[in-house]
Amino acid sequence: MKAQEFDKKFDDGEGLTAYLDIKKSKKLSREMKRVNVDLPLWMIAKLDDEANRLGVTRQSIIKVWLADKLERQLQE
Repeated sequence: MKAQEFDKKFDDGEGLTAYLDIKKSKKLSREMKRVNVDLPLWMIAKLDDEANRLGVTRQSIIKVWLADKLERQLQE
């Protein structure tokens, strides 16, 4: 099934477990560690603008963007 079909089924509220191979799923580590990062004010303002546009927190947008970048690096 293509991702668009899967997304549509999800959006329509259909059950998706029949389409998933649970045996191949991986449990991601949920252990957290706090880090401090100093950022310039202009960067924080841009992060806040994007977070507000998406209706999420600044921390959420940073996590999503970092995860996306790390995932791309792993695929190279």
